[in-house]
Amino acid sequence: MAHFLIAAAHKSSGKTSVSVGLAAALAKRGLAVQPFKKGPDYIDPLWLGQAAGRACYNLDFFTMSDTEIRSTFDRRSSAADISLIEGNKGLFDGLDVEGADSNAALAKMLSAPVVLVIDTTGTTRGIAPLINGYLSFDRDVDVRGVILNKVGGARHEGKLRAALERYTDVEVLGAIGRDPALEIPERHLGLIPANEAEGADATIARLADAISAGVDVDRLIEIANTGKKSAADTRSNAEPTKPGPDVRIAIARDAAFGFYYPDDLEVFVEAGAELIPFDTLSDPELPEADGLFIGGGFPEVHLAALSANQSLLADIRQALAAGMPAYAECGGLMYLSGSIEWRGEKHDMVGAVPGDIIVDDRPQGRGYVVIEETGKSSWPPAPHGLQSSNADIPAHEFHYARLENLSGDLEYAYRVLRGNGIDGQHDGLLVGNLLAGFAHHRHTEANPWVERFVAFVREKSA
Repeated sequence: MAHFLIAAAHKSSGKTSVSVGLAAALAKRGLAVQPFKKGPDYIDPLWLGQAAGRACYNLDFFTMSDTEIRSTFDRRSSAADISLIEGNKGLFDGLDVEGADSNAALAKMLSAPVVLVIDTTGTTRGIAPLINGYLSFDRDVDVRGVILNKVGGARHEGKLRAALERYTDVEVLGAIGRDPALEIPERHLGLIPANEAEGADATIARLADAISAGVDVDRLIEIANTGKKSAADTRSNAEPTKPGPDVRIAIARDAAFGFYYPDDLEVFVEAGAELIPFDTLSDPELPEADGLFIGGGFPEVHLAALSANQSLLADIRQALAAGMPAYAECGGLMYLSGSIEWRGEKHDMVGAVPGDIIVDDRPQGRGYVVIEETGKSSWPPAPHGLQSSNADIPAHEFHYARLENLSGDLEYAYRVLRGNGIDGQHDGLLVGNLLAGFAHHRHTEANPWVERFVAFVREKSA
């Protein structure tokens, strides 16, 4: 099971661009490439998945147990020729001062050789002590090579290679020059997601060509093949038997809403739900369904188009008023509010949530969150012996939006123990059979939200 982890000395080193280019370059060789992303992220996985031609899965110490991380990695990697794991931030960064949740810890857990992407801007001889520090900080981390990124030309590259050859034992696997055409486009909240970026395929192709020309991909494959298999590899990878679907759940899948974990969507199917996609920008009405799920995204970027689709707004409003069970996360909450205001523009939305959204210039909630149930939700308890629904729930949030002008006697599904949520104390606003909040949930043993929601939809549709 060939695999390797792409890390960096710090964030914004160009690690995602290199990872996307590598995934595409490996796939162009006819290899089945399985991408992974460390941490809670939707945007990088969209790019990695599109480059590799298969869904990217997240590996996250905060929301997943070590056993779940290993199982996810082993099961998904078993059907691939090579697996690429993109880290987040720097190799040794994390919440824990001992590094238990770092990229380095993940590399050790999965016996993954590490390749460092180094932003060489403004650096020549100084790259040597930087690399030596990373090599010596934790000698159990198998750092096998570096890719020099944002190199200023042949002369600059020569100085970098000479310093590394003279003072370190690290292998240089390649160099990528500074080129704006190789940068994934950004906007106010980071990279533009691949599902809405114009020319995403062209950007991926340019990155693949740059990697193929500047990196020794053959040597990288050799390094990837030195990674040890974990003990869990011997387990059966047979897919569980799926029941035939007995409920239909409409799911928003378009340029405005694309933040979904692929393994969560797979759990919907395993739980007996058929997911029916619809486009909030162009479909005139909801598809026939028993429930509704709207995940995260960037509705503020598509305000005019969302608001102009009046027939769909009215259809969703009527369905929720009639009691359709629904769940909405972050962007979905924004869409279901009365209106969204951003950069001087204000447009009406569905109006099922009794409040209005203001999108600010600064984050209103960012990072990991911990919430607990208030007991107000109508969702049934966790099935199949999974963790009880009254335990602390790990999740994450990243939003510049705040909900204002809330009216009425409000009830919430969650108390916020860490994070911001809707008002700093609560999240998961309950309106009829709708649960809508800012926290992004991940289906795990600690938080089996998908099975609970499907059971709720099944109960209400009976």
